[in-house]
Amino acid sequence: MSDTFKTIARYQYSSEAQIIKGRLESEGIQVFLSDNFTIDTDPLVSNAIGGVKLKVLSKDALKAQHIIETIKKYSVDDEGNVINCPNCASEKIELFSTIKDAKSFFAFIFGVLFSALPFYTRHKYRCEECNTEFDIK
Repeated sequence: MSDTFKTIARYQYSSEAQIIKGRLESEGIQVFLSDNFTIDTDPLVSNAIGGVKLKVLSKDALKAQHIIETIKKYSVDDEGNVINCPNCASEKIELFSTIKDAKSFFAFIFGVLFSALPFYTRHKYRCEECNTEFDIK
């Protein structure tokens, strides 16, 4: 049982998984990444195949999950200060991309049709507590 790997996290890009892999390996946990080369070759298939899977030995799964939970994953501004929600003042803010306006929609369509990376994406912040979407100036 201890020689089997267990998937404990999934990431959209391999760069995110590599950072966490390095942190876990520094704690002495053996880590295996699955599908990272496929996604590095074609990032558009990440959602279709379930992202990069971060796997650890079953015996280390709880310890690894605890380490991942302790890593702060929320957004900070350019000076390193925590971003707070303007609605509820929560610090659980995530950056996300959206294609809600015409310019980003056409950039997305252009990217799909010509297999090019998007030239324009709109980034916003979302509060995990109250789901408020906002921009910061």
